[in-house]
Amino acid sequence: MSLNTQPNFHNPEKHTFYDYSPGDDFYAMLIEAHRDLSDEQSALLNARLVLLLANHIGDLRILEEAITAAKADL
Repeated sequence: MSLNTQPNFHNPEKHTFYDYSPGDDFYAMLIEAHRDLSDEQSALLNARLVLLLANHIGDLRILEEAITAAKADL
């Protein structure tokens, strides 16, 4: 298995015409989660979210690919 960087958001309860549509919903949820947080709280939320999702993925090879991809061009 390798890191999937293509649109991969799904909501079985909602029919959409484009793969990225549920991704737009995720982006809206993420922005809302940051609303009214201080910069410090926002950074802490991001750190917690990264660790929770990394634990959910659980595959160190995939996580290494994700870190490399995220770090590219920084």
